[in-house]
Amino acid sequence: MMECSEQDQKRKRVCRRCKAIYDPLANASDACRYHSSLFVSRRHDDQQRYYELKPDDPPYSAKFYDCCGAEDPYAPGCSTCFHVSYDDP
Repeated sequence: MMECSEQDQKRKRVCRRCKAIYDPLANASDACRYHSSLFVSRRHDDQQRYYELKPDDPPYSAKFYDCCGAEDPYAPGCSTCFHVSYDDP
């Protein structure tokens, strides 16, 4: 197995969207998969979807990503783009 050079290691960045470590020279338009909105706990705006609530849950305790409606907090992102470093403006 080939080890990364010190220069390669210094070049690595952390994506502020998906938190992955990436090489800016290998960044691609679909490299970063992320949710464009937050995971929220409130009534869904469209009121068209119904969420499974546990018996002790208060009404409107629906939890989902506001961007795509995914109810699993670990659901893969619904958007793709280039990675964006914390060092980028």
